[in-house]
Amino acid sequence: MKKKNLIFWMFLFATALVATSHAGETELNYRLKWLFNTSVAGDIYAEAKGYFREAGLKVNVREGSPEKNAINELELGHSDFGVASADQVIRALDKGAKIIVLAQLFQVSPMQWIYRTDQPQIKTLEDLKGRNIGITFGGNDETVMNTLFAKAGITKKDVKIFGVRFDFTPFFKREVDVWPVYFNSQGVILKDKLEKEGEKVYFFNPADFGVNFVANSVITSEKTWKNRPDMVKKFTAALLKGWEAAMEPSNEADVLMEIKKKDKESNDELRRLQLIATRELIKPLASIKIGTIDTDAWKQTETIMLDEKQIKKPVHVETMLKN
Repeated sequence: MKKKNLIFWMFLFATALVATSHAGETELNYRLKWLFNTSVAGDIYAEAKGYFREAGLKVNVREGSPEKNAINELELGHSDFGVASADQVIRALDKGAKIIVLAQLFQVSPMQWIYRTDQPQIKTLEDLKGRNIGITFGGNDETVMNTLFAKAGITKKDVKIFGVRFDFTPFFKREVDVWPVYFNSQGVILKDKLEKEGEKVYFFNPADFGVNFVANSVITSEKTWKNRPDMVKKFTAALLKGWEAAMEPSNEADVLMEIKKKDKESNDELRRLQLIATRELIKPLASIKIGTIDTDAWKQTETIMLDEKQIKKPVHVETMLKN
């Protein structure tokens, strides 16, 4: 009887400790740009390994979608932090939104083009001439390719443009030579499929030709940044700690296990290849600290969008970058 009472009181004590621990946590909502997959490995890992909890935060990491936009949720107060690409941030600033950029996750943009190695390699922008190039009309890739054309003095008469949708069939059938992909997701899938059929591929990276269009970055509202600086600092530090750990090759098996819990669609080998590709984009050099904001790239992205008339006026995005 005494033993049962002891166990009962120990259980109550442990429950009280847990309740006290949770009561002391600050609960936050963090909206991703897209679905759970390998490209958000650091976000998944920060939550799974308790880095947020160690900082006294209870963070609800939520998938994104076109209907669940991080910038809209920040403005409505439904989320405290989120992930958005530079073009989304710059468009929002152009419309009067107050958005602060806390960290830049991708140091190299995943937006690239894939083509087969039995075609001449694209070593200069002049090598784009005569190619049949896939472009998503209205997408980031159209903006980037138009910038490359302008930089090289290439007109639409010098190339053939093919309107891209979600179906890869035109590329597989060789109806299109150069196809737009996200390097660490679609690029991995297409490369793997073609290699199994005995075909090798190249990737055309705009950054190699001086065009840096910034991708996923961590954002918050100006109100949160000004009014809750300590919370912002704790969240950002814990998140980047998760990304640093997730991109560490020695943690690969553990990271893949945590991703698998969230991403049920991909197979194990595909997730592994996507993680390797993501690592190249997040931390291309060992000396680069994850989260570093490339101010020049942000300013270039704004300039590109101005030239393409995607925004009406300069927004001076560099004033919103708080590394």
